[in-house]
Amino acid sequence: MLRPVKIYSGNADDKALRDLYETAFPVEEQIPYDELIHLLDVMDIDYTAYYEGEALVGFMIVLRLPKYNWCWYFAVREELRGKGYGQSIFSAVLEEYNNDHPFVIDIESPDQPDAPNPEQRKRRHAFYLRNGLKDTHANRSYSGITFTIMSSSDEPFTQQDYEDIVTALRLAWKNMPGQQ
Repeated sequence: MLRPVKIYSGNADDKALRDLYETAFPVEEQIPYDELIHLLDVMDIDYTAYYEGEALVGFMIVLRLPKYNWCWYFAVREELRGKGYGQSIFSAVLEEYNNDHPFVIDIESPDQPDAPNPEQRKRRHAFYLRNGLKDTHANRSYSGITFTIMSSSDEPFTQQDYEDIVTALRLAWKNMPGQQ
């Protein structure tokens, strides 16, 4: 059985968590881990690590916003993928967060024609569809990567909704110590 552990700025500097974060996502999609830790103090972020015994299985970082719960990062250790851990974590998280606001995530688009990892993107998209999310058909691009936005809600998700999320992030980032 997986054991969730809430991560705060005081316990986030963990080598296994940092390593998983830094290897699970392309560099273009990461913010520096130390800055992510600082954001835990200035934003309504739930950072949860999942363990089996003492071994890290994965983590999820959810940004709570007035209209949405935005899944910012979700990763399972590579050697544990395809073994049901991701589905177990995702089901529990979706049940927890979907009750107060829609759960939203952006993933690398399975439709980006020049993607270096098209099969991985298609599997990831299918995973979220199987687990209750809907493709909003809203997309965004950043650093040459096209993202597809998925939601737990049947309500439309608009470009303005995405801009509201980005605005909240930028405001918190601007107010973070050491930022201008």
